[in-house]
This record gives sequence, structure tokens and C-alpha cells, in this order.
Amino acid sequence: MDSEATHRLYRKKKARSLYIIFGLAVLTAVLFLVSVVVGQSGMRFSTAVKALFGVGEGKDVRIVQYVRLPRVLAAVVVGFGLAISGHVMQTTLQNPLASPSTLGVSNAAVFGANLAIVLGAGTFAGTAGNVLNVNDPYVVALSAFVFSFGTVLFVLFIAKFRRFSPVTVVLLGVAFGALFGALTTLVQYLSDDQVLAAAVYWSFGDLSRASYLKISLIAGCVLPSFIVFFLFGWRYNALSAGDETARSLGVRLSALRLVSLLLASLITAVSVSFVGVIGFVGIVCPQLMKRFVGSDSRYLLPASGFAGASLLLLSDMIARVIVPGMNLPVGAVTAIIGAPFFVYILLRREK
Repeated sequence: MDSEATHRLYRKKKARSLYIIFGLAVLTAVLFLVSVVVGQSGMRFSTAVKALFGVGEGKDVRIVQYVRLPRVLAAVVVGFGLAISGHVMQTTLQNPLASPSTLGVSNAAVFGANLAIVLGAGTFAGTAGNVLNVNDPYVVALSAFVFSFGTVLFVLFIAKFRRFSPVTVVLLGVAFGALFGALTTLVQYLSDDQVLAAAVYWSFGDLSRASYLKISLIAGCVLPSFIVFFLFGWRYNALSAGDETARSLGVRLSALRLVSLLLASLITAVSVSFVGVIGFVGIVCPQLMKRFVGSDSRYLLPASGFAGASLLLLSDMIARVIVPGMNLPVGAVTAIIGAPFFVYILLRREK
């Protein structure tokens, strides 16, 4: 193949990737609007759209702007962040099964939250249909974040002495994940029924607990991290060809892995701390998008991000409407949707 043909093929592939990214961005915008409109209040489409801009009856405006809009924004930001974190972890650890929970982040966050709830931040209110409450959600979120991000720092500190071997990082993450899973079980076993109910409820991925302040904090981690990841795009491409190839191109592997895993884990820790555990988004979306846009991180990062946002928006809509009068945990819905895709990806990879 001559040089001109190679350039034509590259331009064609680049244009296709850009079209896919644009299509995913449009899909995210459409799902965003539909998510704001869809609900169990019986509100008409035109009424919901007007309420989104503060026009209409006070009740409709409050429902849209203070109930639906925060959870929809949280779905976009969290889904985008978990998906790009998954891609970065899969690339830097050279493991297609790596995800934002690989380093034990999710298990550590659940333990921190459960510990805070058991120590007095959670209750079970027997009024209004036995609704579960958390007395001080910010204390619970802070405890979850301290344990999750502290675990990441400790794992990366130990791995530094092994020159950031991907196998070492993954095994350390598995070990700490199992440790915090056991500690969570122990804490729940020693709790009374009311506190146990609040602790278990927190562990479910739930976007309804999102507020504008929490969304701003998550976005404050996701957006700068995405910019850093995008600027590292050519380094990730070099790393995909192997450590030796990356070193020959001047990539400092230890520094790249340290910064990348630290930022990816930060996104995960903040997200889990505020909205609970949401699985499969960080595994499925990067692997699925790789089949459409290729392995070039400059295109795969935004494609994975928009796919993650779309998946979480769709899952949240299903969680809100599938059972009348009840909001299901969105983390369970993402697992139900993501598991078949994950199996499909594994079967295609094996084939």
C-alpha cells in the first residue's frame, strides 16, 4: 500500500471516528432531555420543557429543577467519568478487564460509608412509608472518600517499589477489595436492624441523592482529569504497543501510570462517595467503543465518555419507570444491562 492510499485510509478512519463521537454526543443530549421529561408525575412534555427553564407552575418547576435535573446531570457526569476512568485503567494496566473498582476503590468506599452510618450518621425512619434516611450524607460521603482514596494512595505507594508492574497493581487492588469487603460484612453483622438497613441502602447506586453541590464536586474532578487524559493520548497509544515500545518513544511509564491511575481513582472515589456503587459502566463502554472507533485514545476517550453518560441516563430512566411508584437502584440496572454486553465482548474476543 502506497503512502497516498495509507493517508486516505487514515483520513477515512478519522472521519468515521469523529462522526461516531458526534453521534454519541447527540444521543447523550437526546437522552438528557428525555430523562428530564420522563417521570411518574404525569407531566406533559411541553410542561416539563418549560419548567426546565423556570416557566410554569411552581410545583412543576420544583419537580423538574430540584428532583429530575440533578439526577440527570449526575448521570451524565458520573457516567462520563466512570467510562473514561475505565479506559485509562485498562490501558495503563494493560488489562481489558480493569475497571474503576480494580484498585479496591468501590469496596473501600462502601466500608467507609458503612462505618460512618454505624457510628451515627444513618437511621431508619418509620414514617412516610418506611423511608431510609442518612442523618448527615456529607459525613458519610467524606468517610467513603477518605477510605477509598486512601486505599488508592496506599496501593500506588506499594506498587511504586515494584516499578508499577500492572500485575502488582491489580493483585494489590484485589487483595484490598477483598479485605474491605470482609470488613464491611463484619460491620453490618454487628449492627442492629435499623442501622443495617440504612447501610445496605447506601451501598446501592442511587442518583436521587445527588445535589447541585455534589455534581459540581464530581464535575470538578472529571473535567480536568479528562483534559489530562486527552493530552496523554499519544502516550496511551504508545503504551498500547507495549512497555518497550513506549520507552523507546520517550514515555516515562512510572510517571504516566502514577498520574493516570491517581486521577482515574479520584474520579471513582468521588463518584462512589456521593452516589454509591455503579458497576459495569467502566468496563463495558470502553471495550464496546473500541470496536467502533479503534484503540486510538484521542478518539476512544470521548467516545467512551459519551457512551458511559448515555448508558447511565438510559439505566436511570429504566430504574424510575419500570416499577410504578418506585425508584430502583440504578446500579442494579447498569449491571443487568452491562452483564450481557460484557459476556458478548468476552465471547467476541475469544472468537
